[in-house]
Amino acid sequence: MSLFPVGDGAPPFERIEFIMVQPSHPGNVGAAARAIKTMGFQKLSLVAPRHEDIINQPEAQALASGATDVLAGARVHPTLSEALAGTTLAFALTARPRDLGPLVCDIRQAADAGRAHLAEHVDGRIAVVLGTERSGLTNHDIALCQRICHIPANPQYSSLNVAQALQLAAWELRYALVSGLGEPLVPRTDKQAATAGSLPAPNEKVQALMAHWQEALVSIEFLDPAHPKKLMPRMRHLFTRNQLSQDEVDMMRGVCTAMIRAANRRG
Repeated sequence: MSLFPVGDGAPPFERIEFIMVQPSHPGNVGAAARAIKTMGFQKLSLVAPRHEDIINQPEAQALASGATDVLAGARVHPTLSEALAGTTLAFALTARPRDLGPLVCDIRQAADAGRAHLAEHVDGRIAVVLGTERSGLTNHDIALCQRICHIPANPQYSSLNVAQALQLAAWELRYALVSGLGEPLVPRTDKQAATAGSLPAPNEKVQALMAHWQEALVSIEFLDPAHPKKLMPRMRHLFTRNQLSQDEVDMMRGVCTAMIRAANRRG
């Protein structure tokens, strides 16, 4: 069941924006566009990029690879304040600890808080803010946001490429939102739909298999009926522990038949 009110406001994926402050490398902007699209988002904003026409740079176009629509739709702002206009919850993504500033959380906590915010406020808008490739966000940039957000990376080397950091943030947000919408987290095909054969086998079919399996083991002289020891209880535990489906029981019954047939031919 979805945690988001049906019919109220824009869909949650459309209410999240990723903001890159003063990006200097066109390739990172292109890679960011691709990262956003692969996670189901569309909104990218750039604040005072180093190149005036950064989204049309060849490297940006190349690394966008299939996400040129996100790149083309990127909005450019002169200041972060302008980029955050209309945002109701902004996360400042940074690797450095700050003595002063907003509340601190990790990226997973940020994603959960973002999902809750969108579910509670139908007009809520979220921004994930990332700084420059070289120095990250300034204290002034962070002061414009409601939360400081960290990615719990290796403390001895926690510096992530800005596009990589954005990819991780987009993934965590997607996971939180998809879970909140009650949608599957892995792709399914029609072939994966439940069929009678894929359902758990009833107890009587499993017991019939065990009798057939014992007969087959005796036929190939693997089981000595005079000295069975604990072989069959262990075999029974093996089969019942794995919760066989009806198709699997039928398959194993076929194996038993083949074993008995082969033993009879040898005899």
